[in-house]
Amino acid sequence: MAGRWNLLILALSLSLSLAMSLECPPGFSFEKQKCIDYDECSNDEDYPEEVGPCGENAACFNTFGSFYCQCAEGFRSSTGNRNFSAVTFAICKDINECLVDSGICGLNAKCFNTMPHYSCICDEGFISTNGVERFRHGDNVTCKDVDECREEKVCGQNATCVNTPGSYHCVCNDGFGLKSGKSNFFGNQEQCEDICMIDTTICGNGTCHRVASGLDCACHAGFTNYGNKGSRCTALNCDIFKDMKNLTEKFPVAHDLMMQLKKNCLELTESENPTELDKEDPLTRLLSVIDKLLSSGAINDNTKVSTFLYMVEELMRFIGPFMKPPGTTRFSTHTDVQLLLHKGADLPQGAVTLSSKAKQSRLDILLETAAGDPSYYPGFTTVSLLSYGNLEDFADGFFSGMKSQVEKSYKINSKVVTVTVSNRNTSHLKEPVNLTLYHLTKTNESNHTCVFWDSSVEGGSWSARGCNVVKSTPEYTVCSCNHLSSFAVLMALYEIEDKFELQLITWVGLSLSLLCLFICILTFSLIRSIKSPRTTIHLHLCICLFIATLIFLAGISRTGSRVGCAVVAGLLHFFFLAAFCWMCLEGIQLFRMVVLVFNTSFKTLYMMAGGYGVPAVIVAVSALANAKGYGTEKHCWLDLKSIWSFFGPACVIIIVNIFFFLITVWKLAQKFSSLNPDLDNLQKIKTFTITAVAQLTLLGTMWIFGCFLFEGSNIIISYLFTIFGSFQGVMLFVMHCLFSKQVREEYGNILSRCCAPRKKSYSDLSYSHTSKAHASKSTQDTGESRI
Repeated sequence: MAGRWNLLILALSLSLSLAMSLECPPGFSFEKQKCIDYDECSNDEDYPEEVGPCGENAACFNTFGSFYCQCAEGFRSSTGNRNFSAVTFAICKDINECLVDSGICGLNAKCFNTMPHYSCICDEGFISTNGVERFRHGDNVTCKDVDECREEKVCGQNATCVNTPGSYHCVCNDGFGLKSGKSNFFGNQEQCEDICMIDTTICGNGTCHRVASGLDCACHAGFTNYGNKGSRCTALNCDIFKDMKNLTEKFPVAHDLMMQLKKNCLELTESENPTELDKEDPLTRLLSVIDKLLSSGAINDNTKVSTFLYMVEELMRFIGPFMKPPGTTRFSTHTDVQLLLHKGADLPQGAVTLSSKAKQSRLDILLETAAGDPSYYPGFTTVSLLSYGNLEDFADGFFSGMKSQVEKSYKINSKVVTVTVSNRNTSHLKEPVNLTLYHLTKTNESNHTCVFWDSSVEGGSWSARGCNVVKSTPEYTVCSCNHLSSFAVLMALYEIEDKFELQLITWVGLSLSLLCLFICILTFSLIRSIKSPRTTIHLHLCICLFIATLIFLAGISRTGSRVGCAVVAGLLHFFFLAAFCWMCLEGIQLFRMVVLVFNTSFKTLYMMAGGYGVPAVIVAVSALANAKGYGTEKHCWLDLKSIWSFFGPACVIIIVNIFFFLITVWKLAQKFSSLNPDLDNLQKIKTFTITAVAQLTLLGTMWIFGCFLFEGSNIIISYLFTIFGSFQGVMLFVMHCLFSKQVREEYGNILSRCCAPRKKSYSDLSYSHTSKAHASKSTQDTGESRI
């Protein structure tokens, strides 16, 4: 019985102990009848000693009731968190410090990643400041260059060592070189030898001598290195002087220069090592010849333009190498030239810019382009930019090489320039050159074309082949061309197409105007009863328009003779301007009659001075300033440079007459209201409109349409200008003769005398004229306008 009780007590105690142990929270264990913290980081049989509960490369930290993990230095958890638990399945990965911070090792050193850290090692040619091979950031260690040139004879004889950061190279001394042709070498790879022994052809047609300064080439007879002793000797080419007959015939003034240069060239071919062309400056002499040719007018057709430009290009290329480096800048009456010269055995490189002093042109070119093929490099490079003062006047109009376009013609709008380089193969350049040409006439229209002179097209013409417009502003145009020659910028001009309808209107209108103006001249000169200061103005206006119209019909297209065409243009300029001056006097007289209402007449001398003296002065000044502006390729009229010597005064007169027109229309509107109160409004408007249009026609204000033709081809403006311009004589006859009651009465008397069976006696006729004259004077004294 006692044994059973003992067993029962033992079972109860075990059950109580188990119950108490089951009640401890996680991280605790039941020991000695209580829950105590369990150290999860302690090693046991569940984890290998080198790993632990946190895995590899991680440290375990126990806490009260739990624990956490941290990656070791140089590692980062896969979750990105600093602290993590084993249940997250995070692992610790190595940090690649070389990728995180690319400059962690500093300059001239490479970073190598290790576990768990990294190492820095200096680049080849460098050494650490403390002598250690490996270091880390924070050790206060840097890499410094190793001066390999401190070692004696590192480059051998006849060479110089050049230290570079992390390395070095050897350069041969003057007069020595490498058989490989390289400019430098390392260590004992090669040895520097006498340059004259390495390459026996280095001087070309000359004898090589090694001197202290390097190389000296003594050229044979007929060859030269243009004073650059270190360059190969090339043949002195005198072929450009062989064909003298054509040049002598076209430009006798250039004959003496060509003969002298030919003589100098031949003398140099017979001398040893020639370096100087002539004691006199050949470039100055060439510019003097160009001035004479451009001022004499000898270049008067496209074949002569071609010959002239060819001569200039060849002579500039021939003279250039004999100039002194680095070049020169010259100016004369009609030329502006800048020449750049480089001499040396090495091929020049880099971009250069040449520009004219007068800001007419600018050239941007690579020296490699100017020098040409390195295998044929003669030891010098020349680049020249020559701008002509007035060659555009002689070279204008030759556009057969341009693609024809409807309603468009061309005119040169820049100075003509010639670009010359020592490279003779410039027909197709690898790198195009940029040429900036400034406009002679500023315009907002982007209608400019880059062109060059092509001698192969019909004796010579401007052509756009191989040239493109890079940029165009009102002031200048930038051209890009893949060849070199003489260049210019063309401005497109829009012309009115010669339509049959416009021609018909012009010829019919001018023919009728001639007839009507002739009748007006007879009327105002023979009928004494209507004579007055105002009819005197009418008479001279009709005379000027009659002569101008007659000359226009007879000679506007007579362009065969340049002198005759210029005379026709000058006469048209004078008589049309005179007509405008008489129109101005007409407006002033009308203003005095309608507005001021007093009968103070102009003195005849003043009228003649204003009507003929002013246009004579304008024409004289214009002709002296630009005599070549009279006569164009298609018409005997003013060119664009001189056209404003006509349209300028004409526009001033038109503006003045418009002012008079507005004043007189205002006064006429008042008179219509006061003198005709019984007329209805429609009749007043009709009469007023006819009067206003008549005033506009008589005062020449319809010519303002001609100014708008410069903006482009506008068919409406063209028809308006043609109609009002052609029929102005008819309108003058209608307004001054048919609308004048007094003139109509005189016409009726003349017709009645011609048709009546009995003619009046001389006394009757005199009485009739006298009475009419008194009536006319009475009417004029009132100051009322007949219109």
